[in-house]
Amino acid sequence: MHVLLDVVMAAALVAAYVAQLLRWLRVLQREHYEPNSMSRFLGRWSSPPVGSARAPGRLRDQRPVTLSHVLVVALVITVVARLDVAIVAVTALYGLVCPRGLSMRGRTGRLEWTRRLRTVASLATASSLVVALLGMLTRRPWLLAVATVWAVPVVLDLSARVLAPYERRRARSFVEQARTRLARVAPRVVAITGSYGKTSTKNHLADLLRADGGVVASPRSYNNRAGLSRAINEGLADGTRVFIAEMGTYGPGEIRELTSWCTPEIAVATAVGPVHLERMKTLDVIDAAKFEVTELARTVVVNVDDRRLAQWPDRLAPTGQRVRTVGSLNEAASVRVVLEAGRWTILADGEVLGAVDVVLGVQPTNLACAIGAALELGVPTGELVGRLARVSPVENRLHVVSAESGVVVIDDTFNANPASALAALTVLVELALEGRRVVVTPGLIELGPDQYSENLSFAKKVAFARAELVVVGRTNVRPLEAGYAGPITRFDTREEAVAWVRSALVVGDGVLYLNDLPDHYP
Repeated sequence: MHVLLDVVMAAALVAAYVAQLLRWLRVLQREHYEPNSMSRFLGRWSSPPVGSARAPGRLRDQRPVTLSHVLVVALVITVVARLDVAIVAVTALYGLVCPRGLSMRGRTGRLEWTRRLRTVASLATASSLVVALLGMLTRRPWLLAVATVWAVPVVLDLSARVLAPYERRRARSFVEQARTRLARVAPRVVAITGSYGKTSTKNHLADLLRADGGVVASPRSYNNRAGLSRAINEGLADGTRVFIAEMGTYGPGEIRELTSWCTPEIAVATAVGPVHLERMKTLDVIDAAKFEVTELARTVVVNVDDRRLAQWPDRLAPTGQRVRTVGSLNEAASVRVVLEAGRWTILADGEVLGAVDVVLGVQPTNLACAIGAALELGVPTGELVGRLARVSPVENRLHVVSAESGVVVIDDTFNANPASALAALTVLVELALEGRRVVVTPGLIELGPDQYSENLSFAKKVAFARAELVVVGRTNVRPLEAGYAGPITRFDTREEAVAWVRSALVVGDGVLYLNDLPDHYP
């Protein structure tokens, strides 16, 4: 009987460990194997729920604790009472079902068993197994095995840190391959960075250059070392004239490393704002990290509508680099896209090049950045206005369409930030709608200490616009509810919110889908 109980307890702990491993590996993979992500997301998922997860409406049933909290207390009690069977039972329950809502399979992003993921999982599991077996030599053999279940995020964090030097060395071969390919093909390289607007600017520039052929842009958001080297190795065809490289960063030194082997002739800066502020802590750090894109470039295109970027020309003056200022509002910009009489007027160096119809979903400052880069690449001014007809909104970024139901849908689900959120809300307000205006959002993230205030402020703007607010998930529900100061509708998932929109809205209504957090966020 005793042996059978031991087998059952061991099986329960193995199942619990596997369940925890699958959950937290998915978080680690979605966060690009950044070790610190484990502590950040453990904190997020350990926070108490803020209202009913099922019933839409105003949040009233706030509870002080989560199931995880209850089980932690139960674990402490059973450990003190030396109830080994109860310790294992509590741990198995925790491992199998907690954190509530963090799925093993994933809804928006499934686990991909890549070589790197298998390496991390193997090291973490081997380490945990050694600890569990050492526990068998102690007087209370189950305690260390139990600890391995609760410590999965910590062990994954340590495993990622231990493997980081190996992964960096392994990545060098891909970088060297990309460097060699760039040298052989020898395209003119345009590097685009910014807290936001870089993907749209990249696509707009590609649209402007496509008529001449030989243009390759890094796909989607392949903007780090792994993504950019892959884009070059797999996509840079012989005969490519221009390669447009989107460059992102989570911290100082990252863009400098990218430009050391993917060296730009032209650098474009779209914006400096509180994106990834959670990681980089201050706007000054973000500014410095983005400025790295200029260090090896011959020409720098700068959006001087942005307050911080407006200081870059003076900072660049001593270097002798050519600087092209662009914008929409700043009258000192050498390239401008100005809204006049319902159309965009295009100006370059004080000359009016022409006027085009406004493209709904395209931001004029991003378009100005693309035009500035196109001019530096030699696109004739006489052809520029005609080429603007090829520019279109980027998918999932302020994309406006009419659904079959007649409801106008604004899709701005990719990486929302305070500036783009306000721009998207403005589009919703300015639409000629006869009925309801609805904003569906999980709120804004990675804003560090400003996250609460930014979400509070945005909710106030939604209320001022007399739009209805639908909140998805619980990550930002407190500031959104406080800022809106009225009844909100809430759903666990975006799919539930979309189903509600489809059943509740009719012809003449409009909905803005703002941001779409992956489901490893609570």
